[in-house]
Amino acid sequence: MITLVKGFHDILPDETRKWAFMMSTARESLERFGFREIIPPIMEKTELFQRGIGEVTDIVEKEMYTFEDRGGESLSLRPEATAGVLRAVVEHSLLRKDPLLKLYCIGPMFRRERPSKGRYRQFFQVNAEILGDDSPYTDAEAVAAAYSIMTDIGATGLMMEINSVGCPNCRAEYRKLLQTFFKDRTKDLCSDCRRRLEANPMRILDCKVPECAHMVKDAPLVTDSLDEPCREHFREVREALEILEIPNRLEPRMVRGLDYYTRTAFEIVHEELGRSKAVGGGGRYDNLLKDLGGPDASGIGFAIGLERLSMGIPDDHPRFRRRIDVYVALLGQGAGPMGLTVVNMLRSNGISVETRYSPMSLKAQMKLADKIGARKVIMIGDDELARREVTIRDMRTKDQTTVGIDGIVKLLQGDES
Repeated sequence: MITLVKGFHDILPDETRKWAFMMSTARESLERFGFREIIPPIMEKTELFQRGIGEVTDIVEKEMYTFEDRGGESLSLRPEATAGVLRAVVEHSLLRKDPLLKLYCIGPMFRRERPSKGRYRQFFQVNAEILGDDSPYTDAEAVAAAYSIMTDIGATGLMMEINSVGCPNCRAEYRKLLQTFFKDRTKDLCSDCRRRLEANPMRILDCKVPECAHMVKDAPLVTDSLDEPCREHFREVREALEILEIPNRLEPRMVRGLDYYTRTAFEIVHEELGRSKAVGGGGRYDNLLKDLGGPDASGIGFAIGLERLSMGIPDDHPRFRRRIDVYVALLGQGAGPMGLTVVNMLRSNGISVETRYSPMSLKAQMKLADKIGARKVIMIGDDELARREVTIRDMRTKDQTTVGIDGIVKLLQGDES
């Protein structure tokens, strides 16, 4: 037997209704905020992610699925969506058509990180980006859109953890403070963080190695190094979130795992899943569009992981139960042709129908109809064949009625005329 690739997962039929619900709800929420859908490819040139995400990040250094195609070009499966969406914005000059651009996409991402509960090497995300406005109220609106998706889906116990990672101007001072702090502790850092100390010391704050994480607790805070414009921007973001009554708390050591963030960064914590179960997050990126060859325009975006989110939604919730309008029970070998006619007629009129053409007892078929949630059962046996009629049983009231073939659709649709 050939088994699944390690770290990947199947979304089975019993789960797909829940997944469809999450995706459709996310779409409805984002459309309400004025976002429009974009569908970028799952594969891009590796250079895009190196320039966009940053080469001194775990994603680029360790986690991307990268390969050379037959022409010798280096390609990568997308590890996140923002870089690809912004590449499309630049390539197609979308900001010229709409100076304030709101885009979203839903689809799979790929990272070869260690699999764990709710974490896979192919994982699905809802991603949203607001481009062209650097107002702190735009930051608050991005947080509000993420919060709206979660609450519309039915998640409770939500907390938006928020921080400011500053801008390139004030981060230069913070970088020096971090290097000074960790310099005397170099021997206790993991090999990756020893290298990060010179290249990108803020990445140490995101390290999951226990020894490094323990040291980070005493490291300088980025909020103490903010210049006045960044400090004022962050103050207004937090005031706006209070106006919107979105639960939030300051998390001064949270920097996120991507190099392009500036100023506002946030994570969405589903507290019912535990503190370590952040289901998404995002932040502002004021220089990324320009770095990718586009206009000097700001942006902010976020992503929500559907695997993590689905963990907080019971699979057996009534809204996800399979529902079939009608089950057609065929009794006897001669019922097949008439059964085909009835099934096709009902489906052509927008009625969902299931049946089994292999011989089964009436008792077994009634159990099956109940299992799939059929509201009514149409029985076709020898007597019905002789009269060109069917017997319809209501599975809730147990009432039965007989009707000619031509009257089935009207009866099921409630048209008594």
